[in-house]
Formats: sequence, structure tokens, C-alpha cells
Amino acid sequence: MNKKLRIGIIGAGCRGYALVKTVCSVPAAEIVAIADTYEDKALAAAKEAKELGGSTPSVFTDYNKVLDLADAVIVCTAWEFHAEIAAAAMRKGVIVGLDVGGAYGPNDCYELVNTYERTKTPFMFLENCCFDKNELLVTNMVRHGIFGEIVHCSGAYSHDLREEIITGFEKRHYRLRNYLFRNCENYPTHELGPIAKILNINRGNRITKLVSVASKAAGMKAYAKEKNVMTDVDFKQGDIVNTIITCAGGETVELKLDTTLPSFYDRALTVRGTKGLYSQTLNGVYIDKVHPENVGQYPVYSQILINNASEYEKDYLPDVWKNITKEQLDAGHGGMDAVMMEIFVKKALSGEKMPIDVYDAATWMSVAYLSEQSVLTGGQPQTIPDFTGGRWLLRKPEDVIDFG
Repeated sequence: MNKKLRIGIIGAGCRGYALVKTVCSVPAAEIVAIADTYEDKALAAAKEAKELGGSTPSVFTDYNKVLDLADAVIVCTAWEFHAEIAAAAMRKGVIVGLDVGGAYGPNDCYELVNTYERTKTPFMFLENCCFDKNELLVTNMVRHGIFGEIVHCSGAYSHDLREEIITGFEKRHYRLRNYLFRNCENYPTHELGPIAKILNINRGNRITKLVSVASKAAGMKAYAKEKNVMTDVDFKQGDIVNTIITCAGGETVELKLDTTLPSFYDRALTVRGTKGLYSQTLNGVYIDKVHPENVGQYPVYSQILINNASEYEKDYLPDVWKNITKEQLDAGHGGMDAVMMEIFVKKALSGEKMPIDVYDAATWMSVAYLSEQSVLTGGQPQTIPDFTGGRWLLRKPEDVIDFG
């Protein structure tokens, strides 16, 4: 392998284009090829790479041609094609960084797992939220027992996507068809990924069952009427989807999809343990017998808990965030994209194990199609497959995401 990791980007839409800047911020990586079925998108991303990195990547509309040039590929196409393209890359021995999204059925997940097990081609699921500052802080605090025994975690993908969805035809964005034809927790991994790390999922613990219910779909119809576009369309996707997951270790997990009603952005990570709690919405920590007993009584909590999580950064924030640079902060999503990409490149070059592997990808992605089935059947429980084939019992928990 070359001194620099030769990377191909497959999918040059909004996410793929943004990741050009992220990859170019990593000194040990270079973009050698970009592919998209829409040539104009690939050309625009190649122009961005040239301006940021100094060399012009080859441009294709056929992703297979990227596999002939790259040591590794970043797959950020429409969700429907994630498994197909990632599997094709692994079969060719090309290292895979797979962008996030939900699976459409079990075949997607098993195609990833089975191909990896046959080829052993390195694979990393690029769930950037696992590398963000708050998520890594609380994960480290959990590992040090600050919250006691963890009982329950919750999270949300609360992100007003109405404009992105309603302009899906003109922007050629795949999200629109998901909201037209599916009703599920369609984007589970931003909230589930960090929680899975906290609960050692697939490493001594696993998620076993889920139940999902969806509200009516009124938000997009109202927004379409306001914008006077797509007024004759019925959107299938419920405005709020709530999913409850149970774990082998006895913990419960609550996820909320909230993308078609007016709201502020919030992943709402919450961790509840026998000694205290963490709230991402408040950026607050409450520890039993440390904070006053009446801290939960309004309005006292607002004076004590809001933003007090920063007090724990000195002891529990990983060095990668203590020492983060302006260039990393500017490279995407406030720094977490750069942290993630640097780890991917380093592990790809060294051959070390990836921190979010194919079994994690399959497990987290499966929540999408299983929630769809649960919603369809009126909230019937759905069994979550064990994609590790029983090896979750033997795989060791991590101290925190490995930056070594």
C-alpha cells in the first residue's frame, strides 16, 4: 500500500461532496477517484478536491471503475445501494468506509457480514456521531463508573428536514422516496451508534428485540401546502417514530425519529444509571449525593445542570478532543468528521481492527427494516438478529473508542 491512502468516493451528493473536504484535511489520504450516477455531481466534487488537495481525481459514472484505482472507498450513495457497493469493494479487496443509513431488509445486512467473513477486507461504518465530543465524554464517564450501572439510554434524530425532502426531485435526493413510500425509523444510527458503544453492544451485550410505533404523517403535507408544491402527494412516513429496544443485559434503549415537524436540532442522548444521569439536551450531568437532592425541582435544575458537563472534561474527555485543531473543527460537523476520518485512514494503513465494524453496521442498520415491520403490524415486537453468530459473548468490551 502507498504511503498515502488512495481513496475513492462513491456517491457525490450532499454527504459525498462534504466528505471531500474531510478527506482532504487528512494528510495521510488523497482522493484519486470520484463516482456518481449524475456526472455533474461527480465533476463538482472533483473540482472541490482539486481546489483543496492539489490533484484532480478521475471521474466516473460507474463505481466499479473506482475500485480499480483506490486502496479504499467511501460509500455515500443512496441507502438502497450501500450494501451492494460495499460488498463489491470487499470482494475486490478494497477497504470500505460505509456512510450511515438504514437497511431495507435482512439481505442488506447479511450481504455485508457474509462478504466480510469471506474476504476479511477491512470495513468501517462511518457513524460520525460516535466520534463527537459529547458522546465520547459520556462514554468515557460510563467506563469509569461515574453513572453506576447503566439501566436505560435514549436518543433522537430530531432534525427538521422538510426543505430537503420537499426539494427531493429537483435536488435528485433519495431521501424523498423514503418519505413517500416507507414508515419506519429510517435513520437510526446517529442516536443508536453512541448508545451501542456505551452499552457494549456486540461486545459482551447485544440488542435483542424492538417495538416501534409511528404517529400520523401530517408535517410534510402541511409544509407542502405552505410551499404550494407536491400538494397532491400523501407522505407515508410518520412524523414521529418511537422505538423501544431491549438488550441481553437487561438495559432498554429508546430512539425517536423526528424530521418532519418544526424543531431544533437535537440528538438528545440521555444516559441513566444507578448513580446519576447525563443529558445532552442540557449538556448536563447529575450525580446522586454530589448535586443537591432538590436539583430536579424546577427551576433549580436550570441553574445547576445546564452545561455543567464541561466540568468533567478535564478528567474524562479523550485527548483527541482536548487537542483538536481549528482545521479539524472546520473539516465537517464541528470536528467529529475529521476525528472519524483520521481514525479510518490510520486503521486502513496499519491494518489494525476498525472501531466500528461490519457486525456493528449490520446490527444498527437492521433497526430500520425491523421498525418498518413493527409499525406495519401495530407495534408487534421484532427479533433483532445476532449478526455476530454468537461471538458477541466472546468479544471484549472497549475502554472507549480506540484512537491508537
